[in-house]
Amino acid sequence: MTDSSDAKPAVEPAAQQHDTPTSSVPKPGAAAKPGAPKPHPTPTHALSAPAVAAPAHSDPSKFGRVDDDGTAWVKTADGERQIGSWQAGDAAEGLAHFGRRFDDLATEVALLEARLSSGAGDAKKTKAAALALAESLPTAAVIGDIDSLAARLDVIIAGSDEAAAHAKHEKELSRQAHTERKEALAAEAEQIGAESTQWKAAGDRLREILDEWKTIRGIDRKVDDALWKRYSKAREAFNRRRGAHFAELDRERAAAKTKKEELVERAEALSDSTDWGPTAGAFRDLLAEWKAAGRAPREADDNLWKRFKGAQDVFFAARNAASSERDAEFEENAVAKEELLKNAGHIDPAKDIDAARAALRDLQEKWDAIGKVPRERMHDLEGKLRAIEKRVRDAADEEWRRTDPEALARAAQFRERVTQFEEQAAKATAAGKTKDAESALAQAQQWREWAEAAEGAVSGP
Repeated sequence: MTDSSDAKPAVEPAAQQHDTPTSSVPKPGAAAKPGAPKPHPTPTHALSAPAVAAPAHSDPSKFGRVDDDGTAWVKTADGERQIGSWQAGDAAEGLAHFGRRFDDLATEVALLEARLSSGAGDAKKTKAAALALAESLPTAAVIGDIDSLAARLDVIIAGSDEAAAHAKHEKELSRQAHTERKEALAAEAEQIGAESTQWKAAGDRLREILDEWKTIRGIDRKVDDALWKRYSKAREAFNRRRGAHFAELDRERAAAKTKKEELVERAEALSDSTDWGPTAGAFRDLLAEWKAAGRAPREADDNLWKRFKGAQDVFFAARNAASSERDAEFEENAVAKEELLKNAGHIDPAKDIDAARAALRDLQEKWDAIGKVPRERMHDLEGKLRAIEKRVRDAADEEWRRTDPEALARAAQFRERVTQFEEQAAKATAAGKTKDAESALAQAQQWREWAEAAEGAVSGP
């Protein structure tokens, strides 16, 4: 055998090393150097593959040989083939070198098997790496059980196809589930946009839907865009209805504030009156008007009530002080009031509200004119009077709600706006302006909804 220091070796420079040479993936179509073993490929994904225990070293003497002249052979099912020439040492060292190269290939195959079984990698990339290794085997400069390695690669290639099909199926199932979830969210948003009047809770829920929406991915773009348009349209419808509601509420509160400011001025003007009976009745009327006026903005309502109640307290405190000298008359007053209550049976607001209110005022004036009664009789007598007042007040409130001129005027204005937009739509249609006609009809529909809401609030159940 030629000594490695005197003869030029017939293998690649890496073959002259006694350590295991580093393998590399050949470019497709690249030709091997004449007389040199063809390098076997290394998968590009090896760094990210799961850890695999190093396989036991194979016995290269069972699958090939290196002749004394350095010629290397490998045995396969198709017979022996020459894989290269070894001139860097004796035949045993050459056999060990080519065996180590086979072990490197076997390790790469084991890595691919581990990746496929774990499902951690891309099945298409695993298949490509297996195909590259399989293509390199017929010319690989290695000595080992090449037929077994080829069979293992065939299993990997087939398994990769199955894994790719499974991954595609799972992706489709995920897309379908995500699509169904967004469809459900869009439907919920549409229901909120069309029906909900729980303004805060519904607004919060629409924001929660949007937050969840942003986390759902992997849907077909056209389908996703269509679903987003449904959600966006529903949210706009809700915001439009909520805006109309609070605009109407603001108008009602502003009207209530104006009314209560007037009542406070009237109450303060009566606070120093000494005409006890009529003034007490006037205060009761003012209080009834106060309750019928509705709520003003919270801060203004609280401040106005303090002024109203203060004026009322000033008057009644003065009246109580002045009437303390007439305690002897209280028993007689109680008898007189009992007689008034007996004669109050004709007050029936269900038959004639105006007559009932007039009779109630007459009763209240007479009641107040009579004066105080003993404290132990006050609760019973006042309770009977309050019952009559409540019947009349409730009937009056109901009558006022049904005939509120401001609400009727608003409803009429809304209907007038409907007519205007419908006329605009008709003109646009006649002129061939389809988009303008559609826009006018949409606005007419919005005003019609507001008009119906206003009419419903007046007519009541």
